[in-house]
Amino acid sequence: MLLPRFSAPLVLGAALALSACATTPYTGPVEVTRFVAPAPTWLGQGTIAVIFPDEVKNLGARAAMANAVSAELSRLGYTVVAEGAAADQTAAIRTSRAPIAAAPVERRGPVNVGVGGSAGSFGSGLGVGVGINLGGGRESPEAMTTLEVRITRGGSEPLWEGRAQIATGVKSPYSQVETSARTLAAGLFRDFPGGNGETVTISVKKLQGTK
Repeated sequence: MLLPRFSAPLVLGAALALSACATTPYTGPVEVTRFVAPAPTWLGQGTIAVIFPDEVKNLGARAAMANAVSAELSRLGYTVVAEGAAADQTAAIRTSRAPIAAAPVERRGPVNVGVGGSAGSFGSGLGVGVGINLGGGRESPEAMTTLEVRITRGGSEPLWEGRAQIATGVKSPYSQVETSARTLAAGLFRDFPGGNGETVTISVKKLQGTK
């Protein structure tokens, strides 16, 4: 079973209104969960094709994610070939951006925002949960952008899969498609292949300038 499919469009509709005290752009950390095959001998070598199993109507977002993932795969030692060309391995990309629903406005104290997924393991589903605690004087997180990649060999043998996601406010520079794509890809493939089943949280500052 492939990673869960997301139906939410990558480009949000109208943003929620910001409160008068929300002055500091909100950028959350990148949260990454990865699963690795028991014997990932073939990872990081040979040819690999980047594909999108699901339609991405926003062509700019599609190109940004493809370029970001391809750059990371090349850095790891792969030879990235054009989509549709014969390759030893395939990197299937799924991406989404969805609005975040905040707690009721009448609640006192910091606002807690949660986004979660179903529990998973390698080759099945992937579960990542992000908890955000907001104090006063800063922008609210408005959107969760997600990047998922599944690497297979021979068209079906799963070698690796992972999900990276980041919560941002509408004023955050990381809400821009190209910036979020590069940041998510850098976090997803940081210390590749990573530990099987591990979830790590990475500050965007640590990913700045990542090649």
